Parts: sequence; C-alpha cells; structure tokens
Amino acid sequence: METFQFQFEDDGKIPNSVFPLIIYKNAFPFADYLDNVMEKAFARHNWTNSWRDGVYPYHHYHSISHEVLGIYKGSAELQLGGENGKRVDVVAGDVIIIPAGTGHKKISATDDFAVLGAYPDGMDYDLMKGDEGDRPAADDRIAKVPFPDNDPVLGERGGIIEFWR
Repeated sequence: METFQFQFEDDGKIPNSVFPLIIYKNAFPFADYLDNVMEKAFARHNWTNSWRDGVYPYHHYHSISHEVLGIYKGSAELQLGGENGKRVDVVAGDVIIIPAGTGHKKISATDDFAVLGAYPDGMDYDLMKGDEGDRPAADDRIAKVPFPDNDPVLGERGGIIEFWR
C-alpha cells in the first residue's frame, strides 16, 4: 500500500483543512464484494453510517464530519481541494480520507465507478458547495469536528493518527 498526503489552501469558496487529505493506493486487494470488505474494515475502526454511490460531479465539502471513501468498483479522475487543488486517478481498492472542509469532485469515471463512504463514530454529514453565505458558519462547524479515534484503514496506529497530529 502506498500512502499520499495532499495539503490544500483555502481558495475562498472551499475552506479545505489544516489536516492533509490522505490517499491509500491499493489499500484493499481486489475481491468479490469489495464494498462489504471495506465496510467491515471501516466499521472495525468505528467509521460507520456508510453508504454506496459515486462522487458528485461538482465541488463540495462537508463541514460537520471527516469522510472516508473506499473505491470498490471501476476508476475515476477526481479533483481534490477545490479549483486550485489536485487531479488524481483512483481505482478499485484505493481509499481516500477527506478531512472536514476539504473539497472533492468527480471529473470523469468509468460506468461502473462506485464508492463506499463512511464517517468517524457514525457521524452525520452535510453538503456544502462553496456558495456565497456558507462561511463563516461552515468554518466554525469545521473547527468543532472532533478528531477521530482511529484511522479507517490502519486503526489506532498510523495514518491519520500520525499525519493529523
């Protein structure tokens, strides 16, 4: 498994985060029912309230929770960190840990592209699009998001436990 960290600046619309976005390439070997494998692994580390779908084709972020996305089918090009962020290619088996406030958007994807999303402690989530008037209230909510007890893939040691301290 390869690990990548990306730090993004506030671009005026998307606040991003003081914490880096983390990508684990090949975090899970391809398997049948990879979504179930990921869901169980995330739940073991208390990242729950999961769902299955894709990634919205517009910039958005969450102001009340961090988020993990496990790619379980297909591949996609995503834009992370807002308009001034980074484009990355992801494939089945990859995992992205998105700190609260960090923008993400789908640029393109295969027809079968699908992700499993989950949140630390089963937290709820909101959908912010960087609209005028979202801030500073969104910034205040982001500042209050609790630090997760575990990395969704590595548990209590490694990953965000080290990268986000």
